[in-house]
Amino acid sequence: MERLDGAVAAPAHLRGGIVALGNFDGFHRGHQAVVGRAIERARAEGRPAIVATFDPHPMRFFRPDTAPFRLTTLDQRQHLFAQAGADAMLVFGFDAALASLPARAFAQQRLVELIGAGGVVTGADFTFGKGRDGDVAILRALGEELGFSVDTIAPVAESGDMISSSLIREALQAGKPRKAAALLTRPFAIEGVVEPGAKLGRELGYPTANLGLGNYLRPRYGIYAVRGHLPDGRVLDGAANLGIRPSFDPPVELLEPYFFDFSGDLYGQTIEVELIEFIRDEAKFDSLEALKAQIAADCEAAKAALRIS
Repeated sequence: MERLDGAVAAPAHLRGGIVALGNFDGFHRGHQAVVGRAIERARAEGRPAIVATFDPHPMRFFRPDTAPFRLTTLDQRQHLFAQAGADAMLVFGFDAALASLPARAFAQQRLVELIGAGGVVTGADFTFGKGRDGDVAILRALGEELGFSVDTIAPVAESGDMISSSLIREALQAGKPRKAAALLTRPFAIEGVVEPGAKLGRELGYPTANLGLGNYLRPRYGIYAVRGHLPDGRVLDGAANLGIRPSFDPPVELLEPYFFDFSGDLYGQTIEVELIEFIRDEAKFDSLEALKAQIAADCEAAKAALRIS
């Protein structure tokens, strides 16, 4: 799958494509409906299927002090779009130049001149352009004028609630990863490079792989049953602490998975860790022996949770 820069003209073999347009953070069931329609149309019409996303998220540009909230990295989104069947991911770098483009200019310059879009598919609530001066009605009118078709997809509901990235964030912050997974159609996963740590887990008999949380949303701090995906394709069950490790100083915000029945060096490798079940909140222990006993109990609880996942 190709990754394209939204500020550069698309190559000839990808011009005339059907473009799914949105943020698609999380790539949840609602996003999948939009992208699925774009791919369906592209295949029916013999055109390329392109998924266009924005990075950084517009909220990060306009409100840089906002707490981390991302559900996926660009690399994760590219992998998910490829799995869905798209031919390319196009990234609009959200900067001052893009933010200043009115809706008409965005459609003319980016969708028509640079991408050569033959069609655009969006969610029904999509807005674009400087000050959000464009909506789907304006996009459709611009498409008729500029020569591209426009499809809009209605929101997807779950138990009466419209599926959204905000709903998924709320579930994760409440310690409900299974609810989030139902909306995402897969577990929420944090991907990162394994960093050297203080080797405290190794001293306790539970060596961990330490991952920084970067721009990801912070789920509820605590102990989780997790599943890890290694670069060589291996899938490992484990238990992880997500938070600041209150029993140790100084507090450091990390995801620290301990993988059962695994021995090896993961330093420097990029791994992905899925949150399967919340076990308990973080707690401070009076002694290392008490902590070790609790870790053993957490591992048994995680194994039980993973057996039913």
